[in-house]
Amino acid sequence: MTIIHKYVSRKVLAAAVVSVLISLFSCTSTKKVTYFSGLQNDTLNSVNVVPDPVIQNNDLLSISVGSLNPEASVIFNANYPRSAQDPSGNTASAYLVDAYGYIQFPVLGNIKVAGMNKYKLKELITGRLIENKLLVDPVVNIRYLNFKVTVLGEVNKPSVLSVPSEKISLLEALGLAGDMTLFGKRENVLLIREENGKKISRRINLNTQELFESGFYYLKPNDVVYVETTKAKVTNSGKAIWVPAVISGLSFVAIIAGQVIK
Repeated sequence: MTIIHKYVSRKVLAAAVVSVLISLFSCTSTKKVTYFSGLQNDTLNSVNVVPDPVIQNNDLLSISVGSLNPEASVIFNANYPRSAQDPSGNTASAYLVDAYGYIQFPVLGNIKVAGMNKYKLKELITGRLIENKLLVDPVVNIRYLNFKVTVLGEVNKPSVLSVPSEKISLLEALGLAGDMTLFGKRENVLLIREENGKKISRRINLNTQELFESGFYYLKPNDVVYVETTKAKVTNSGKAIWVPAVISGLSFVAIIAGQVIK
């Protein structure tokens, strides 16, 4: 065999080995890895409003009461635990909604709060304080202390996110969780929500403008967002087990072939 033939044979062998290695490490086609790929320059009629969560059992509420007479208001703000912090910075009391949907409010006693939103509860407490002549022109503020959402799955930082502003969109939640990895299914994001004692699940396609036209753009307390893994990652995980052995075998074959070609 001539020197040229030997050189060509080695080049062909090397090319074959490289080709096999590339095929082993290559991933499945990474389609649909961008958000809203079908969205063009457009103005969408937003149907999304910030949800007004309904108070549920086991919610933790911050309730602060003020009036023209601060001394008379103290009794309604005296039991605020040091472990909890009112996001507004005001002096307040923290109330855990019990298993029956009640809170124990100073002077007014048991109040059924489950099923109300916080604005209805504000009106109720304000009205009772005035009716019972406990305060003049009371100012009642209510906030959630347990407004949290959970982001799991193929994101860079799976997290339980606290939301002191009581407003967060699904996109913001994904951003705070470090965004999806390349192996996250953007076309099939699962949202799990609990309402009226029932679990509601919705699949959302982030490759289209579907999210902007749905009622799930903004998240509610205790929502769970799960990003499923693509088949590409599962396939590559399987390769990781046997690829080293195959590479070792190919290296051995290359050495033997090289000796034969000499």
